[in-house]
Amino acid sequence: MFGKPAKPPAAPPQPTAAIAPQAAPTLTPAPAPAADPAPKPESAPVALNDSLSNNLRKSPVAASLIGENMTLEGSITAEGELHVDGAIKGEVRVTRLTIGDTGRIEGTITAETVEVRGKIIGAVTAKQIRLAASAHVDGDITHEQLAIEAGAFFQGRSLKFQRQAAPAAAAILAPKPVEKPADKPVAVAS
Repeated sequence: MFGKPAKPPAAPPQPTAAIAPQAAPTLTPAPAPAADPAPKPESAPVALNDSLSNNLRKSPVAASLIGENMTLEGSITAEGELHVDGAIKGEVRVTRLTIGDTGRIEGTITAETVEVRGKIIGAVTAKQIRLAASAHVDGDITHEQLAIEAGAFFQGRSLKFQRQAAPAAAAILAPKPVEKPADKPVAVAS
């Protein structure tokens, strides 16, 4: 009793996990996706409401601007509006053209609508043309509608643009060709 102190009971043996030394992590690239032998058909575009899609197509586009300190040489073609405060030497084809007080164009102009407060030297063809009091135009104007404010300078010819007549009306007004008698063999008596 008074001898050695009693040992606590031994715990049952626990399974030990073997710890393996860790290798440095390696990065491997992801495998490339396999090429699809047959292309997939594209899905049809989603149809928008007709009025919505028309409004999207007709959304207003900001006007292009040729600044007062700019000079361009060559032809300009656009489906939209052009505002000119600088100078252009060449052909201009746009939907709507505005020439500001400091604007100048030397060349031919073709547009739906033209408003002039600056200077044009050359021919102008448009459905509607308005010459403001500060306008200076030296050249022929071909138009459907022409408005000239008092004080505007215009030297040239004003030619009324004639719309082509409808095909039916043109057929009625067109002269009919004169028919010639067909050549017939002539028998000669001897």
